[in-house]
Amino acid sequence: MNTRVDSLSLRALIVVVFVATFLVGCGTAPYTGRNQLLLLSNDTEASLGLQSYQETVGAARSSSRREWVEMVDRVGRRIAAVTDDDLPYDFEWEFKLIADPTVNAFALPGGKVAFYEGIMPICGDDNGVAVVMGHEIGHALARHGNERVSHGMLLNLSTEAAAAVLGSDDPNTRAQITALIGAGANVGVMLPFSRKHESEADHIGLILMAKAGYDPREAPRFWTRMAAQSSGGRPPEFLSTHPNPETRVAQLNEWMPEAMKFYKR
Repeated sequence: MNTRVDSLSLRALIVVVFVATFLVGCGTAPYTGRNQLLLLSNDTEASLGLQSYQETVGAARSSSRREWVEMVDRVGRRIAAVTDDDLPYDFEWEFKLIADPTVNAFALPGGKVAFYEGIMPICGDDNGVAVVMGHEIGHALARHGNERVSHGMLLNLSTEAAAAVLGSDDPNTRAQITALIGAGANVGVMLPFSRKHESEADHIGLILMAKAGYDPREAPRFWTRMAAQSSGGRPPEFLSTHPNPETRVAQLNEWMPEAMKFYKR
């Protein structure tokens, strides 16, 4: 009898927590209008972004390639200038080029952006840099980092609650149930959600680069070059955090008429 009462009480608590979570943590992504779960405060989000940026950049060597350094800063500030109406809070923009052959770039909450030298030859020129810059800033504007943390928090709560309802009093059994539920959730919820973020960043980035005066038609060409660079080493889309290249290019072409409305020659 006590077990049944405890189970019912736990289920009631879960319902209350879920309802409260969605009431206090709702947001909307810019341009796409997608509803979001955002549990971190603006200050916490910006603080985490700054901390991550300082740790990454502090351990790295700044690029001495002056032409590339200036290109990243120039394109970054030009795109940042068209984001004022979309910022969730005041961003303190900073653009860095890291002397590293890795093909990568990132933007963190609060406006901290870094490119690695390895991606610059694929970018080629300002338009190519604008594709990557718009995409990465799109992640920051849409607060994807906050959203991932928020869903992780909710997923942890859900996993523990489900294990408590389904499991026994044996700690080993509870641990096994939690692990199994968590593994299934990772493939079924978290990784597909990452692909949604990548596609949304593509969409937002396409509009941002167009608003800043960069030709959005460069985006499909850039991602085609990127796909050629990484061919042979790409994981299956089902387990990837990025859409496959064919899907990506098709989506960009679908959004192109919208972006071209913002493009000023």
